[in-house]
Amino acid sequence: MERHIQRLLNRVSIISLIMGTIALFFVLQTPQTCVPPNVPKPHLRFPKSTCDILSRQHVPLAKKNARLWSSKSWINRVSSFTQFFTQIRDMGLLKIHSKVLCVSAGAGHEVMALSKMGIDDVTGVELVESLPLVSRADPHNLPFFGGAFDLAFSGHFAEALYPGRFVEEMERTVRKGGVSVVVVEECGSEEVDEIVGLFRSSRLVNAANVTLNGRKVTRIIMRRSRSA
Repeated sequence: MERHIQRLLNRVSIISLIMGTIALFFVLQTPQTCVPPNVPKPHLRFPKSTCDILSRQHVPLAKKNARLWSSKSWINRVSSFTQFFTQIRDMGLLKIHSKVLCVSAGAGHEVMALSKMGIDDVTGVELVESLPLVSRADPHNLPFFGGAFDLAFSGHFAEALYPGRFVEEMERTVRKGGVSVVVVEECGSEEVDEIVGLFRSSRLVNAANVTLNGRKVTRIIMRRSRSA
């Protein structure tokens, strides 16, 4: 009896060993993919090193700008700024020989609009430069002498980290009798009064709701006092 059980156990062990070997064989086989072998591989080449990246074709800045400036979005924004500054010119606050500073000028739409209007001297500054229209400078610490400009403009005043310092620098760089123009989201008289209160050396010339780049905004114009 014991001999019979022993033989049975031996047979079971042999069968288990065979089944395990077969299972291991299938597991170690290289799995087939669902992509047919005759399909060509995509022609994608990823950089193997920084040297490989640097060896790629460099697109000149002039070519990049030409592509950007010819886009419909760019042209529409420049056109909107042109209409905006035309109104200021018609108010007698902007002339061909005016020296204009655009603070937080972004990519430079307003700089291009003013230049296309024939304004001789337009300077755009932003934390990140966008050459040749916009140079790098901190709006809270402008690198210009006091009274260097006839008009200072900012379409991004609401984004200033320190509004008081931002306005102080705009005022400082504008000559006596010159104007500062800021644009904010359309607001009421109370909000306008708060912004006007930040200008310590200027008086309100005009506050009006206008359209700029398809948005309803409030335009605030301040003239620097001649006695400041």
